[in-house]
Amino acid sequence: MALVAPETRKFTRALSKPGTAAELRQSVSEVVRGSVLLAKPKLIEPIDYENVIVQRKTQILNDALREMLLFPYDDFQTALLKRQSRYIRSTVPENAEKEAQSLFVTECIKTYNSDWHVVNYRYEDYSGEFRQLPNKGTKSEKLPVHLYEVDEEADKDEDAASLGSQKGGITKQGWLYKGNMNSAISVTMRSFKRRFFHLIQLGDGSYNLNFYKDEKISKEPKGSIFLDSCMGVVQNNKVRRFAFELKMQDKSSYLLAADSELEMEEWINTLNKILQLNFEAAMQEKRNGESHEDDEQSKMESSSSSFDNYYPEIAKSTREAEIKLKSESRVKLFTLDPDAQKLDFSGIEPDVKPFEEKFGKKILVKCNDLSFNLQSCVAENEEGPTTNVEPFFVTLSLFDIKNNRKISADFHVDLNHASVRHMISNASQQMMNGSGDSLHRIQDIHETVLQYPKQGIFSVTCPHTDIFLVARIEKVLQGSITHCAEPYMKSSDSSKVAQKVLKNAKQACQRLGQYRMPFAWAARTLFKDASGTLDKNGRFSPLFRQDSNKLSNEDMLKLLADFRKPEKMAKLPVILGNLDVTIDNVSPDFPNYVNSSYIPMKQFETSTKTLITFEIEEFVPCIPKHTQPFTIYNNHLYVYPKHLKYDSQKSFAKARNIAVCIEFKDSDEEDSLPLKCIYGRPGGPVFTRSAFAAVLHHHQNPEFYDEIKIELPTQLHEKHHLLFTFYHVSCDNSSKGSTKKKDVVETQVGYSWLPLIKDGRVVTNEQHIPVSANLPSGYLSYQEVAVGKHSGPEIKWVDGGKQLLKISTHLVSTVYTQDQHLHNFFQYCQKTESGARALGADLVKYLKSLHAMEGHVMIAFLPTVLNQLFRVLTRATQEEVAVNVTRVIIHIVAQCHEEGLDSYLRSYVKYAYKAEPYVASEYKTVHEELAKSMTTILKPSADFLTSNKLLKYSWFFFEVLIKSMAQHLIENSKVKLEELNHIARLTVT
Repeated sequence: MALVAPETRKFTRALSKPGTAAELRQSVSEVVRGSVLLAKPKLIEPIDYENVIVQRKTQILNDALREMLLFPYDDFQTALLKRQSRYIRSTVPENAEKEAQSLFVTECIKTYNSDWHVVNYRYEDYSGEFRQLPNKGTKSEKLPVHLYEVDEEADKDEDAASLGSQKGGITKQGWLYKGNMNSAISVTMRSFKRRFFHLIQLGDGSYNLNFYKDEKISKEPKGSIFLDSCMGVVQNNKVRRFAFELKMQDKSSYLLAADSELEMEEWINTLNKILQLNFEAAMQEKRNGESHEDDEQSKMESSSSSFDNYYPEIAKSTREAEIKLKSESRVKLFTLDPDAQKLDFSGIEPDVKPFEEKFGKKILVKCNDLSFNLQSCVAENEEGPTTNVEPFFVTLSLFDIKNNRKISADFHVDLNHASVRHMISNASQQMMNGSGDSLHRIQDIHETVLQYPKQGIFSVTCPHTDIFLVARIEKVLQGSITHCAEPYMKSSDSSKVAQKVLKNAKQACQRLGQYRMPFAWAARTLFKDASGTLDKNGRFSPLFRQDSNKLSNEDMLKLLADFRKPEKMAKLPVILGNLDVTIDNVSPDFPNYVNSSYIPMKQFETSTKTLITFEIEEFVPCIPKHTQPFTIYNNHLYVYPKHLKYDSQKSFAKARNIAVCIEFKDSDEEDSLPLKCIYGRPGGPVFTRSAFAAVLHHHQNPEFYDEIKIELPTQLHEKHHLLFTFYHVSCDNSSKGSTKKKDVVETQVGYSWLPLIKDGRVVTNEQHIPVSANLPSGYLSYQEVAVGKHSGPEIKWVDGGKQLLKISTHLVSTVYTQDQHLHNFFQYCQKTESGARALGADLVKYLKSLHAMEGHVMIAFLPTVLNQLFRVLTRATQEEVAVNVTRVIIHIVAQCHEEGLDSYLRSYVKYAYKAEPYVASEYKTVHEELAKSMTTILKPSADFLTSNKLLKYSWFFFEVLIKSMAQHLIENSKVKLEELNHIARLTVT
């Protein structure tokens, strides 16, 4: 049978080739896609507000509702606020502005003398989000309380019966945070875990507080708190807000926290009700146990009766609490907007205050008494009080062994009795303190009340337990420390020993009264903890004899490091005596004290009997977070002679008991006098011409620890220098010596000098300088030209010109900077302002170098630096200069934000910034130039990091733009409709 080919179905024959449908779908989609791409959406430009206002000016002005469209004419005005200070007068010296020649010094003085320039916006309250608009109407009243059937209190019996019949009794559930109460781990914020808590009553009437990971309470709980064992529920906000603690019978506790104060109070009230219920039940059970034995039925009836009598009261108080809660929480319907409830505008506009002086933890140090075991009457007729047999001098300062540095200036105290003070001759005082008019006059205060200070205020920015108050005790030079201290180290109080020491002391005071020698030291801690809690009950250590080989501050820090090691301190020789010094906190309204420049505060009584307290300068760490913008004039230099190496010198026959005299001079001429600007010691004038360091007996390589404080002139020049004169002091007090021999107390054994200005900046830190045997006129001009050749006068160097003297200087100034980049920038600006041709490339170079300016310097001189940068911006003739000025400002703004110091920027913009006077032919406006340079920086081709910072911190630049425009319009009387609406629109934006 032949095979017949299968017949193709009619439907199959009607189809074309396979895949046609897929191709058709693809072609249609391409057509549709192409038509969509061709139809581009129209770009709708926003309305140009200013153009509309100008084009329809007449129509708008004639409109009765024009106020709804236009900004008010009297929207802003400028005001000058008087700079507030805590001093009775300005801290800037009277002639400082006239004396200042340096641009940087001049601008700093202007900053401290200027008042605050403020722009007030009358309608500023209307410039924010609609929920912030001021509401002049009456405050929204709460909705009236509606009483529904469920709110009504049922009959007492029915209520008790229904509550008693409820399976769960008092119930409550909700989310809480559970703290980890493991005794080995302290509770912290991170240890809290969010859990769902369910309060249930068990069949036996007891309550359990179960907690779960989620709201599925049908599952097995993760844990339970048995309230039968709970002793009390108290609020505990030490670790977390809205936290409360459940204290258990086994002295353990559970720490829970709610999301709000209302929830916390609800939980505490509910749990306390249960505890009260448990307490009542326990008391009833106790009463039943003490009563006569009854049958089981009577006990049940008694228990039921007690429950019925008590529980309605609980129910009633619960109902009242619920009704009160509903009443207090009901508010107007429109205030229930969830968006409005979520928004918190309290932190959007921070409270901006002017720049002000800020201090760390202030400590009042009261020096009461210094007494030794050797006591006697020092008067010739032996009529008078029993006192120390010779004068002693105390110097207090703070040391930080954690950071290994001295953190305060010295506070000098003279606790000697008046009769003991008279042992030092007036001639010695005159020689030590100098005479004549001082360079800096003390105003508004009697100089006599400053002579014998007993109270000082120290400030500590970073308090911790490793900060020590150190007392160094000196006496009049007599001999070696060991020899002089020996009588004071014997426990026997012999009157003969006292008389012998008194006799020698009187001779030494008459002959060498101006010279001091180290004698003893003591220390004590200041703080109990890092939060600044004072250790008021602490006392000074025993008085340790000073070691002549361990005098420096570095040696003192090493000794303090072993202060808490009794085995180390027991090896130190002790002098029998007691230093009575107390410490206390300083109240905000503390009266009658002067700052470190002796300028009195406003709470000051001008009387000769007034007890003056002295503020002691703190040496704040040079890091940005502890730095604040300077607000007062302060210009101090601290000089520290450290070491003299004189064992190899051949220029002088005797050079052992070496005294160093420090002077500050403004000329190297032969007859020039030193300036009277060195702060004096107690008992003398406020300012002296010279100061002596303590003398070490029979030391050819003496160490020094003295601190000499100098009030620098406002304007320093190249001739200002420190002059060190060395003397060999004869300590021989033999009575056999003739009058001629007695006159030769000191012999000059060398000179050394340190020019204070180098490359336009004050010389600081450690310096090594040579010593000369002579001091010719013009010695500052000496300069070595080549090996064996020099220019200037002939100088005889000691020990071949080796650098024998080591000194250190520390500058605490608000008008001089140690930053080379900042100094160079201001120096170049001064050259261009004085007529020199400004080269754009050089100015750009100095602007770019400001990026390397130290952070703490940037913060300290913030207003002065920003003022100068804005001034340069308005006078820039090249776009590159303006752009680089703006880059530096962006860098400063970013640094302040990164250090968390943006509040200083807000204070600057609101109070300190003042637009330069506008001169159309010479200068431009800040807002015009700043807007142009900002646009350039934001171009795609510009530096991404800089443009990113500009956008991130743009608030600062918009605030400057707005204030600049406002000041420009008002000062130039250009407040017209167009300009007014332009600035107002930017303000709102």
